[in-house]
Amino acid sequence: MAITDWPEDQRPRERLIRHGAAALSDAELLAVFLRVGVSGKSAVDLGRDMVGHFGSLNGLFSATLAEFSVMNGLGPAKYAQLQAVLELARRALSEELRTGAALSSPHAVKQYLQLLLANKPYECFAVLFLDVRNRLITADEMFRGTLTHTSVHPREVVKAALGNNAASIILAHNHPSGSPDPSAADHALTQALKQAMALVDVRVLDHFIIAGRHVYSFAEHGQI
Repeated sequence: MAITDWPEDQRPRERLIRHGAAALSDAELLAVFLRVGVSGKSAVDLGRDMVGHFGSLNGLFSATLAEFSVMNGLGPAKYAQLQAVLELARRALSEELRTGAALSSPHAVKQYLQLLLANKPYECFAVLFLDVRNRLITADEMFRGTLTHTSVHPREVVKAALGNNAASIILAHNHPSGSPDPSAADHALTQALKQAMALVDVRVLDHFIIAGRHVYSFAEHGQI
């Protein structure tokens, strides 16, 4: 049955307008994005299949065009639309962090870092450079690959902090494995960078580990 044949109070678009986007399931939100389904499947059915096929929303968001297009009803046009939506969300959160103090919006910081790092298929290390009012100056992905205190060079982070005239920084990296728990190498890296930054009077405010929907904050655990 097509969604247009459903009772009005059950249609995803109408429910979103009436109750807000948070009231919809992942499949229903994807149905609003898709607008139409495929032969024999409503947009909600197709949305549910997408989440099942890719394992999660993060799996869907990180899919390549070739992987995305494997499913019937999906192709370059929908892929481009999805990537545009994700980039708009990143830019909106970036705007929020540029105009307001990052420390007063920890949820926005986490959301921004999730959009920035959660969908990467490889491990990468990013730094948020902040001004004296803790507003975002810029965010740079500085290293990628297996991250240890030897592969992430403190001198490069120091150089970038000075080049951006940063008063403080927030560190972040992802765990593609799915577990947000820090390793011994993560702790060693955090301390090495904290010590290096102290030499140039730049504070390390936090270090976040992003693992899909899970976020670990060193500051929240009293480890920085």
